[in-house]
Formats: sequence, structure tokens, C-alpha cells
Amino acid sequence: MSLLRKIRGTGRVAEPAPPRPKDEPPAAARELGGSAQVRCIDAGSCNGCEIEIGNAFGPVYDAERYGARLVASPRHADVALVTGPVTRNMAEPLRRTVAAMPEPRLVIAVGDCARDCGEFAGAYGVQGAVGDIVDVDLEVRGCPPRPEDIVAALRTVTGR
Repeated sequence: MSLLRKIRGTGRVAEPAPPRPKDEPPAAARELGGSAQVRCIDAGSCNGCEIEIGNAFGPVYDAERYGARLVASPRHADVALVTGPVTRNMAEPLRRTVAAMPEPRLVIAVGDCARDCGEFAGAYGVQGAVGDIVDVDLEVRGCPPRPEDIVAALRTVTGR
């Protein structure tokens, strides 16, 4: 019984949500209605960005509370989070994956490698940045980007 009294007396101890992003959402984001189904695509990264995406959806940053949810199929996805420079072997699968997503769809390039090939610029096996292969709507800077920056990009998309 004393535990119940302690819980009632303490109240909520969670930190308040950070302020809403000030970035203007892409036009397609307005049609998503406050939630987004997210498909992660590794186009040839070192796996650093994937670790941070995992942290963004983990219990500390909890991107799902802002309406972003991970899905396994591109046919169910509204947003593609693409990491890494696009390798020669991944250029066509990336195009096909994005084409399989229903409209409206958004592509977010996560990390410096996805934005401009980063450390891998000019490498033999690299086809180019994500923007060279498919249209990119948002970019997240960093090598690897911080989880809060990934969550901020997803909040820009969901508007929450």
C-alpha cells in the first residue's frame, strides 16, 4: 500500500517533449495525417547510421510517440530512411524499393554518406549519393547523425 501512495504522491517525472521543429515539412508530408510508416534502407553504409536509427526508435528517444513507425515492407511505407553511399550493386534495388512505395512518399537521406558520399566519395564501388539515384525530400547531417536529429526529421514529416 505504501508503494501505491508513493506513486500517487510523486506524479509524472518524465521530461517534457522538445519543441516542434521549425522546418517547413515537404509537400507530401501534409498528406500523411500526422503519422508515417518508415522503411529503413541500407544502400552501402558502415552501419553507424543504422545504430543511431535504432537508438532513435529505442526507449530513450522513442520516435514512435511522434507518429513514426518502422515497417518491414516498402509497400506499407510512406517514408524511406536511406543510409550510406549508394553502391553499384544497390542503385537499382534502391530505385525499385522507392518505386514500390505508395504515393505520397518521402525519401530521407540519413548521414553524410547518404548526402554526399562522405568518406566514400570517389570509391570504386560507389555509384553516388542517394540524391543522385532517387529524389530526396529531407537530409539529416552527421557522421553518424545524432538520434535527436533523426527524430527531428521524422517530426518534420509527421508534424507532431
